[in-house]
Amino acid sequence: MTTSHYIAGRWVEGQGSDCIRVNDPALGQPFAELMAASIAQVDQAVTAARAALPAWKATSASERAAYLRGFAEQLDQRREALITLQMRNSGKPRHEAEIDLDDAIATFSYYAELAEQLPSKNREVPLAAAGFSARTRLEPVGVVGLIVPWNFPLVTSAWKLAPALAAGCTVVLKPSEITPLIEQAYGHIADSLGLPAGVLNIVNGKAETGAALSNHNGLDKLSFTGSNSVGSQVMRSASVQCRPVTLELGGKSAIVVFDDCDVDQAVEWIVAGITWNAGQMCSATSRLLVQDGIADALLPRLQAALENLRVGNPLTEEVAMGPLTSQAQWLKVAGYFATAREEGLQCLVGGRALDRDGWFVSPTLYAEVPKSSRLWSEEIFGPVLCARRFATEEQAIAEANDSRFGLVATVCSADLARAERVADALEVGHVWINSVQAVFVETSWGGTKGSGIGRELGPWGLSAYQSVKHVTRCLG
Repeated sequence: MTTSHYIAGRWVEGQGSDCIRVNDPALGQPFAELMAASIAQVDQAVTAARAALPAWKATSASERAAYLRGFAEQLDQRREALITLQMRNSGKPRHEAEIDLDDAIATFSYYAELAEQLPSKNREVPLAAAGFSARTRLEPVGVVGLIVPWNFPLVTSAWKLAPALAAGCTVVLKPSEITPLIEQAYGHIADSLGLPAGVLNIVNGKAETGAALSNHNGLDKLSFTGSNSVGSQVMRSASVQCRPVTLELGGKSAIVVFDDCDVDQAVEWIVAGITWNAGQMCSATSRLLVQDGIADALLPRLQAALENLRVGNPLTEEVAMGPLTSQAQWLKVAGYFATAREEGLQCLVGGRALDRDGWFVSPTLYAEVPKSSRLWSEEIFGPVLCARRFATEEQAIAEANDSRFGLVATVCSADLARAERVADALEVGHVWINSVQAVFVETSWGGTKGSGIGRELGPWGLSAYQSVKHVTRCLG
């Protein structure tokens, strides 16, 4: 698997110094390896994207839409192989891997439709002043660097790649070194479709590769999804060039359960919000705010649900939750378990790594967690839920908003007027009411505060890759 970089329409061997080992997290063992791209190869990829830009942005919206539909169709044709790879490299249960693939397909199909609906390049703008005419043009922002994370490979890259191509941008995609294989499908599909060379480039590598891309002066925009620590470095590099950046970063999201909620239904929403992808989600609702009147009934049932959750190897068992995706993440979560013991937190279930091969931890619930606890305020990125009680609606809103993050939240209540009112008061980018975390391509994705800058998905995702130009002419 040495020819794992797609540059200027060709598969090439990595020339970097890093060897990337690709692991099966359910076994804790590598099953593939590849050489990282060199800094020179990153430059070659950006140069190829720059060379391809004039012709690609000159293509019609309908031509670009046809390519995007081709991506959707060919992802579906590769369905079983991609699902299996997600299960093996990411540790996702089959039903999660299937949803990931369907999300990627839906994203390409949606932006194909949006591309066809793009207004003509010139649109007249009415002016109050006489003697002048004005028109506006929507143009591609240019060459874009896309850096995507390991927790939702294929999906996050689709969220960036599809609108960028629809807008007429050319791209350099850098997957995570933890899950570098599945994004190669995009290169193979580009070959099959005859996508012009240089429109899509893929370079794999670790931090050095990501830094080489984010620092490259040949980019017109950078879109990054990942941790806040790396996101701040990406933002600094963008500031040197004064170029636009989209950042989708961390979260420490709240799920608010009012006492008029059906207990069993609430348990289902809570469990899904903290155990999907083994809690490795920036949107994980890891802070449970439960109203006094329902807490004594809800917490024992939630404890039982987490105790009975089936955890195991998705390739050999039918499971509800797989392993953590990397050893580094497993060690990080184990460190939080140790911190919880040091802080004397009340653990109702879990709080430990599982004694088996691979990087498994138990679904975990801590009760009455003080706001001073690190586990209440810091993003853990694992199936670790911290609960606190509240008395009033005002208290729930205040505690939910008391965070440096602002990505998502969930509100559970039979009183829909109250649920809508609370949703409006929460300082986040996306709120679910009485639902699991269903994400639709037509809606927006992104957060406030420390959770990032900009929005993905929906028409906002397309506009993130467009530049607005006005032309004003004197009629005299």
